[in-house]
Amino acid sequence: MENGHSGIAISIGTKAELIKCMPLMLELQNRKRSYWFLHTGQHSLKDSCEKFGIKKPDFVLSKAPMGNDTKFWSKINRHSFLWFILMIHKIRKVLNKIKPRYVIYHGDTMSTAVTAIASSNMLNHGKKWENVHLEAGLRSGSIFEPFPEEICRQICDRFSDILLAVSDLTEANLKRERRFIKEKIIKTGNTIVDSAQIAYKKGMEKYKKEKKPYALINIHRHENLRSKKRMIDIVDIISAVKADAIWPLHDNTRYYLRKYRLIEEIEKKKNIKITPLTDYFRFIFLLANCKFLVCDGGSIQEESLIFKKPCLILRKRTERQEGLGTGINFMTMNVNKGKRIVEKMENGIKVENFKNPYGEMGLSKKIVEILK
Repeated sequence: MENGHSGIAISIGTKAELIKCMPLMLELQNRKRSYWFLHTGQHSLKDSCEKFGIKKPDFVLSKAPMGNDTKFWSKINRHSFLWFILMIHKIRKVLNKIKPRYVIYHGDTMSTAVTAIASSNMLNHGKKWENVHLEAGLRSGSIFEPFPEEICRQICDRFSDILLAVSDLTEANLKRERRFIKEKIIKTGNTIVDSAQIAYKKGMEKYKKEKKPYALINIHRHENLRSKKRMIDIVDIISAVKADAIWPLHDNTRYYLRKYRLIEEIEKKKNIKITPLTDYFRFIFLLANCKFLVCDGGSIQEESLIFKKPCLILRKRTERQEGLGTGINFMTMNVNKGKRIVEKMENGIKVENFKNPYGEMGLSKKIVEILK
């Protein structure tokens, strides 16, 4: 690109990481600043890169698993540990070859943790680059909820030089943990704000709104899927939804619903429409126009705040605690309480005017300016 290299290397492994790094990458591309794109291969990203207008990876460090990659990565096993060890060597080799100014990675996946370790001072004495954790400081308070994400994000924060905190709460979390030097913590907000708005704008160009009000359902957390008791309770709560509902179903979720013989309970509900997973543009368009959400994911909690949609979070703990004080995010795994919240959301919740704790549109520009 015409203005030379920005000195930024961005390491991405999963579709979720790409979604949240996408605004930053687009901002660099809009400024005609080239960057290195390292792909660890945890998920296949080819289609997503094309849809987002992101360049192809400069370095593909392993091949994405064949078939259902989300199912492949749903549990920690000897294959994933071997991948982790080999990836440390591969990332270090690339970084020492390209010699960037910054190494950026996002979130709480195995790809994020392995990049943080591979680019750290511990393994690169006298290194010239600074490694940057995008979305630092999230804490659920339990290493098992969610697992292994809570461990991954703490590894990342401990091995990073610069921590970009997404909110006041995450900044406070980092400052409270004494290992960190306060000058290296910068509160930026969360790039999901830019990602969701970009996706919604594109979604409005492609899709039409549903004719009737509807709820949007999204269940995929592994700590829920692996527990038959939890899934029975989750299906019981979801069965209380009387409004029309759309449920884009993950293959892994479908597998466990069948394993526990719960899929029939959902299919009996005439108001719940099960669909295949959709791309991010379609999903955000559905989210932005729904009446309320029932979910167990992480980023969807942030997206519910962006579009001010009431959201029932079916988890015992969340690392996105900021939303619980807004009056539109509710968290429980108690069946009776969950059903009462569903009824409350169906009757309509008055959404108070609140400031999004994750910031406003334009965060990617802010981050690029910080790294200049």
